[in-house]
Amino acid sequence: MQSISLTQKQARRIILSAAGLARKGQFGTGKDAVFKVIDHLGFVQLDTNYVVERAHHHVLQARVPDYQTEWLTELGEEGLIFEYFFSDAGYLPMRDFRYSLKVKNAFRTQGKPFTNPQDNLRKTIMDMVERNGPVMVEDFENDRIEASTGWWDWRPSKVVLEKLYLIGDLMISRNKAFKKIYDLPFNLVPPETDQTVPTDNEFVSFIILRTLKAMGIASAKEMNWYARRVKGNPLKNVLAEMVEQGEINIVNIERIKGPHYMLASQETEVELDNDVFILSPFDIVNVFRSRLANFFNFDYQIECFVPANKRKYGYFSLPILAGDTFIARMDAKADRKAKVLIVHNLHFEPVVLDLVTIEKLITSLKSFVLFNQCRDIIFKRSNNEGYMKVISRSF
Repeated sequence: MQSISLTQKQARRIILSAAGLARKGQFGTGKDAVFKVIDHLGFVQLDTNYVVERAHHHVLQARVPDYQTEWLTELGEEGLIFEYFFSDAGYLPMRDFRYSLKVKNAFRTQGKPFTNPQDNLRKTIMDMVERNGPVMVEDFENDRIEASTGWWDWRPSKVVLEKLYLIGDLMISRNKAFKKIYDLPFNLVPPETDQTVPTDNEFVSFIILRTLKAMGIASAKEMNWYARRVKGNPLKNVLAEMVEQGEINIVNIERIKGPHYMLASQETEVELDNDVFILSPFDIVNVFRSRLANFFNFDYQIECFVPANKRKYGYFSLPILAGDTFIARMDAKADRKAKVLIVHNLHFEPVVLDLVTIEKLITSLKSFVLFNQCRDIIFKRSNNEGYMKVISRSF
């Protein structure tokens, strides 16, 4: 067992390098680089919000400079990745498929059983898929008996399809309109894929190693977030064994309450290129609010879930990172019809930016405009007129 002491700056650099944000194109370019990102992170969270390009595409574009959205679909069609609700909805490398079986079993045994009407519908749906191939919600007549009461008040066929997806009887792919296509696992999982269900210890060992590989440094609570669908898992016990065996080190970080953990193989001296990244709220770096506050002194909350009158920065504010420092947050919306990226608010943090960093921010903004299928950008508001004068002259 070994204990390592780090400064906050060392810790931040380890975290960002592990997340693939040490430099632009850290994993290379092209479709192969997209797979490398997903394989390294182990999980890229999916989100349907389309104010700017959807989160999964945004995460990948931040790391693969020439990213094309169709590459994600192609990787799925090639059997290299798959979509599942592992900790949240997201994309995983197919080589990790067997670990999703543990979560599917948890949904099957720990979730609510099918009611009799749902079970009858389940049999009908499975028969349709087995006989005729993939289905979509639209393939079923509107079987709602009562009017919808809200966003999550799904009609019966949607409820059953989603339950079948969660327990693993069906898998999903997406069409060009991002709608779900439900199919048999047999048709989406390559035959050579390992489909043995892991033991409890194998499952949490996988979670621990995958989380530390992608996050660099993490607490037991953060690791368990990715294992939380499997209730009563032995993560803490397995983590203690891995520390005792020297596979994982305990990390003490100045002025940050622990304990935290790091792979024993992790380099402690990491260099960053001080590039500027416009990040998705659902990027792995931004998932844990307390982690951003402790390591980066960045108080961040995605405000689309906050009542409009209580928002400070905007509906869908995007964190902007320069090197190991969050320098701003940008509330933007892509007007795809007019091909204009509307920046409702570009709020700068209380840090001094040199001209080199501002130029890198301008370059990232230009790339983000094109990524969102826009040609122009409009800035509505900012808290720093000086920075905005320099930025505006470049557009």
